Amino acid sequence: MNKIISSKESKLVSILTSMLKIRIFEERVAKIAENNEIQCPVHLYVGQEAIASSVCANLSAKDFVYSTHRSHGHYLAQGGDIRKIMAEIYCRENGCSRGRGGSMHIIDRNAGFILSSPIVGGSISIAVGSALAAKMAGNAQVSVAFFGDGATDEGVFYESINFATVYNLPMIFVCENNSFSTHLPDFLRQSNTSVADRVKGFNINTKKVDGNNPYEIDDTVSKMIVNARNGEGPSLIECTTYRWLSHVGYWQDLDIGYRKKIDVEHWMSRCPIKFLSNDLIKKGIITKEEFEKMKADIILKIEDAVEYARNCPKPDPSAIMFGLFN
Repeated sequence: MNKIISSKESKLVSILTSMLKIRIFEERVAKIAENNEIQCPVHLYVGQEAIASSVCANLSAKDFVYSTHRSHGHYLAQGGDIRKIMAEIYCRENGCSRGRGGSMHIIDRNAGFILSSPIVGGSISIAVGSALAAKMAGNAQVSVAFFGDGATDEGVFYESINFATVYNLPMIFVCENNSFSTHLPDFLRQSNTSVADRVKGFNINTKKVDGNNPYEIDDTVSKMIVNARNGEGPSLIECTTYRWLSHVGYWQDLDIGYRKKIDVEHWMSRCPIKFLSNDLIKKGIITKEEFEKMKADIILKIEDAVEYARNCPKPDPSAIMFGLFN
């Protein structure tokens, strides 16, 4: 870059880079799935990139991140290895989970990414366990659980909120409210669709934000994480957003009746990458040329990851029991 920028501006550039990496990665995985190169199902994060990128910009690899079936964005935002996750999606031995987990079972403890779980709400209570361990150890680690609004239909979500609040744990609950649990809209599942409102009775610090606005997410979650590190207990941030693609796969689900093309187009017009890149260019923090180079560099890295994954060995069938607990 041609100008000296502040640490805050540098952070915003990092968030933009992360969002762009996730978007290009997910679009490439969609094409791979469409070409039937992979067998495992993929739940893509396109449209929700601002949340993972803004949250993880405030974390380190020493913190604990827990994810869902829609895990790629969280993993990449937390500094995960592009080659390792691509190899895992291809179910190859060199993948994050040695090819045994596929898209929905991502583990990389070196990046502070403890696990992702395809069970709706399945990782939230485990994240609370990590927060309890951090408090007992007396360190400044923070545990973060990403989950969708569908997970808030589960009893374990409320049990976890209550436990974290009672024991004043360094825990951040990140609800990515994209309005759908698989194909069922929130208003058909909950009388109060605001997750932040629903949990206020647990005496937890909460805030509802625009999940497509990186500034708003970063400003909110950075304060929540500082509070958690300082022993001030858990917080919940509800990020309203929208997934551009189907619940699973590379389609848009416009032919099965649960959402309309006009809604998808509305949310696509609110693209968080377009919003932040245009704003940073307008403010002179980056140039259009720098943004295009950023994109080109990411494309090269992702294409390298695809070729790497294609050439990685498949797991040895004789080692199928490796890593299991008896």
